[in-house]
Amino acid sequence: MATSFLFDGPEDARVTIMLAHGAGAPMDSASMNATTKALAAAGFRVARFEFAYMAARRSGVRKPPPKAETVMVEYVAAIDDLGPTDGPLVIGGKSMGGRVASMIADAEFEAGRIAGLLCLGYPFHPPGRPTQLRTKHLIGLKCPALICQGTRDEFGVRDEVATYGLSPKIEVKWLDDGDHDLKPRKAISGFSTADHLKTVADSVTAWVGRIAP
Repeated sequence: MATSFLFDGPEDARVTIMLAHGAGAPMDSASMNATTKALAAAGFRVARFEFAYMAARRSGVRKPPPKAETVMVEYVAAIDDLGPTDGPLVIGGKSMGGRVASMIADAEFEAGRIAGLLCLGYPFHPPGRPTQLRTKHLIGLKCPALICQGTRDEFGVRDEVATYGLSPKIEVKWLDDGDHDLKPRKAISGFSTADHLKTVADSVTAWVGRIAP
């Protein structure tokens, strides 16, 4: 079955960003809508898609999230279905979507099909299980990557991530007091969610300028 995409941003954008959703919420969740809006406003063409289990939920079939390894082929198929882009293609997603993208990134980068990887709240480990790491493939990653992570993210905080020995190809943008959806508590941090998403968009713009000038 061909991948169904949700497009945002200018059709003639130089850079296209493909995003997959997190484990528990669809591609048009409030978090993904807000993030996509910020990226589109920054001039990116954003293509969102869903893995089959999440798409099935729209017809009432409740399926649990599969293991990330089992949907890698679906992400590759989505790149195939998107087809050639006029300019650089960045792949990624929120939480599990970004993790799956990271697992195929090197092969797609080496094949010349993508320019980089964008992870929005990477799930470095399950909440409450800091030793159950999902970082082995990130140690030697060759594809340029940007991870936008909240300092309050229960899937991986700054002090933990600093010990992981991540590839030098990975840049991490920390968002003060952000949770797994990158949302801060304004009364504590002074930042709003909109502030952080603007920072994400600006950071992606600067990063893309470095990896695909």
